[in-house]
Amino acid sequence: MAIAADTLSANWLRLLAALVLATALGCAPLARTLSSSQSQQSSPESRRLKEYFENYFEAYLELFPLYATQIGDHRYDHRLSNSLSAEHRSAQRQLYRETLEQLAAIDPSVLVPAERLFHEVLDRSLRLRLEASRFPSHLLPLRQLGSLVIEFPLMGSGGGIHPFKTVADYDNFLQRIDDFVAWVDSAIVNMREGIERGVVQPRAVIDRTLPQLDAMIVADPQASLFYQPIRRLPAHFSSADGERLSSAYQKAIEAKILPTYRKLSAFVRNEYLPATRQTTAWSALPDGEAWYDYLVRSQTTSDLTPDEIFQLGLDEIARIRQEMERLRRDSQFSGSIEEFAKNLSQNAPRPHRSRPALVAAYQAIDRIVQPQLAKLFGRIPAATFEVRAIEEFREQSAPSQYWSPAPDGSRPGIFYVNARGIENSPRRPSEPLFLHEAIPGHHFQISLQIERNDLPRFQRFGGYSAFSEGWALYAESLGHELGLYADTEQYFSRLNSELFRAARLVVDVGLHRKGWTRAQALKFMAETTFSSEDGVASEIDRYIANPAQALTYKIGQLAISAIRAKAETALGNRFDLRAFHDELLKDGALPMSVLQAKMARWIATNSR
Repeated sequence: MAIAADTLSANWLRLLAALVLATALGCAPLARTLSSSQSQQSSPESRRLKEYFENYFEAYLELFPLYATQIGDHRYDHRLSNSLSAEHRSAQRQLYRETLEQLAAIDPSVLVPAERLFHEVLDRSLRLRLEASRFPSHLLPLRQLGSLVIEFPLMGSGGGIHPFKTVADYDNFLQRIDDFVAWVDSAIVNMREGIERGVVQPRAVIDRTLPQLDAMIVADPQASLFYQPIRRLPAHFSSADGERLSSAYQKAIEAKILPTYRKLSAFVRNEYLPATRQTTAWSALPDGEAWYDYLVRSQTTSDLTPDEIFQLGLDEIARIRQEMERLRRDSQFSGSIEEFAKNLSQNAPRPHRSRPALVAAYQAIDRIVQPQLAKLFGRIPAATFEVRAIEEFREQSAPSQYWSPAPDGSRPGIFYVNARGIENSPRRPSEPLFLHEAIPGHHFQISLQIERNDLPRFQRFGGYSAFSEGWALYAESLGHELGLYADTEQYFSRLNSELFRAARLVVDVGLHRKGWTRAQALKFMAETTFSSEDGVASEIDRYIANPAQALTYKIGQLAISAIRAKAETALGNRFDLRAFHDELLKDGALPMSVLQAKMARWIATNSR
């Protein structure tokens, strides 16, 4: 879910929104949600509903071929849709409306509970997507993360979702390059329209983006990231295929990739950058207040208002700082919290000065956690994951993040660690970050979801940021049970991680609704989280570029923690944490309101 995190739990898809957060599946027929015998026993309404689910998802894959590639359906690997075009946006709306009409024709009361759950989830999702079409997001196709022009080089390098295993894979990507050129042309047209309509990015966003565009402009085509697959041609390719593909890729880079990035960079520098706005607030855009309200609702999957979220953030900051004070007192440290944080950092184990050493340190955490998982979970995912450093061309703007695996094992999950400047600013591994991005956070939750072959495919490969990020932040609280946080510095780091997410509630709303400047946001975040302003600058610019996404972590975590507290109170001695976790994760990512209702039913059933 470049499912985008902190995580974009990889994924610019989770722009996807999502997110999110999906992965690889073989061919479409393998993903049917019921076996033939089960289907024969189901009601006519159930069979119609499953048909609607399948028809919707098939149409969605055709509309979004990159998403299809990400979940392992390779029928559309030769295409890259122009989702910025008016035609494509119209096709999206038509699909959503038609599917909603089909869902409305089915009475949920005649469905079994699981079917009602997924009927509600899809209905809610489609209504939100239709509501989103009111806002001109297609006029803002460029930003420093979660933008196709930033993610496409990673895909073309062989390190992303596009496979480079067969000759057909290589030929398919050549066709995708043609579609990418068309997408960039549309992006420029749309950004010019955005300039005319006053729908433009803040200057800080484009200042972050331009260096990433320029990094793609190289003098030698063979030095391009897009040439990397040629350097790793599979040994079984014939010499004729190797020569043909080498020539084709060099020509495509020279004639298409490099001119496209040059054109885009020149447009952004000379035409778009001067037209960027000095404001940061999303509410400063036309219809911006309603737009931000929508983003808050859709991202948090709650009915909380921006003002309520702002106050919730302040309350959480106060609560977490009290816990930090308790830890300081228990450690018999006489100075302030800020001095305590600095002292812990200075006296912590020696940090690492290289990317391989940092990666190895995270792998050591994995060896501690893995044997402890069975204490907290009845279901353990089969999928594996790797720890990698973020590529240097992305590390200036991309946070540490998680990318999901292929269910068939052809691609592991990836926990990407940002090691920017580690040679001059050495660092230690973060146990809460590992719990968040890897296990039992994103890798654990997402892998369990995609291994559920009986889920409808839109649910199996879908995502809600409030659930996934909320779960990952909740997972950070499980460190003691998993053999971590023995070091006071690491436990303080866990509290600071939670404090960081609480501060985001204040900063995001401050920036987009309360008129805060970037400088105000930098100052508040740095002072609240014991950081330097330089250290949080990329985070602040992320919130400016991607409003409301940063709200999902704390809102989701608080909801999950509240559900657990209710279950513990209601069930008393009968409360089983393994069973609770398994039920919470069983049906995949859900909107918070749907999750709360589902878990209330589970609590009631187990209270009898």
